[in-house]
Amino acid sequence: MKEFETVDVSVADGAATITLNRPEKLNAWNLQLGLDLREAVDAVAEDAAVRSVLITGAGRAFSSGADLSEPAETLPDGTLDLGGVLRDHYNPIILRLREMPKPVVCAVNGPAVGIGCSLALAGDLVLAARSAYFLLAFVNIGLVPDGGASLFVPARAGGARAMEMTLLGERIGAERALEWGLVNRVIDDERLAPEATALAARLAKGPTGAYAAAKALLNRRLYAGLEEQLEAEARAQAERAGSKDFIEGVTAFVQKREPNFTGE
Repeated sequence: MKEFETVDVSVADGAATITLNRPEKLNAWNLQLGLDLREAVDAVAEDAAVRSVLITGAGRAFSSGADLSEPAETLPDGTLDLGGVLRDHYNPIILRLREMPKPVVCAVNGPAVGIGCSLALAGDLVLAARSAYFLLAFVNIGLVPDGGASLFVPARAGGARAMEMTLLGERIGAERALEWGLVNRVIDDERLAPEATALAARLAKGPTGAYAAAKALLNRRLYAGLEEQLEAEARAQAERAGSKDFIEGVTAFVQKREPNFTGE
């Protein structure tokens, strides 16, 4: 496999492991990580020798979400092009993971925040370290869920819990995530990596065609309209990018203070 700047990829016995590798930034998504991850996901999807995929994070986080410390693409009026970022960099990854005719395991080794939470929940099977947590942090900076979270969370946990995660922007610990149905298993931190690797290896030895057909059926039932929902998220996020509340939310985040939202 090709070497990437922000993602590590390895393949053993038919199981590919993709590791987000910006541990100094808690695997926050910048432009390079988006580019690298998309290419890595495409590569394992198209490799006939790969029969299962494992996604995890290096260091103490799965992913802390978008990297707000790096400049993002802007529109002519100076506002951030959040819709473009989603359409060009985030959404193709999420869609490819869901449509990939191979089982995808996400091993959440620490915080899964924002787009990191969306990525984790895009997996077919989600394992969480006992210290991990999930957080739809979008509302805390005046944004809306993206990366498919507005579909994945209600599909997994139900409407009431999706509304709670979306509107309150609070951490959901691993044990509660298991209770809610967001994840499949909670595993002691030191056992997560070996157990996730063993599960991916087991799936790689299984009936790949049956897995693909079953995944397609479940997608049809649980995630119908994913592509349309991703586009709706992109439109909503683009609208929010021009709001005063978003500017205040990001400013407060950088300054490490509570935001003063006005509803504008």
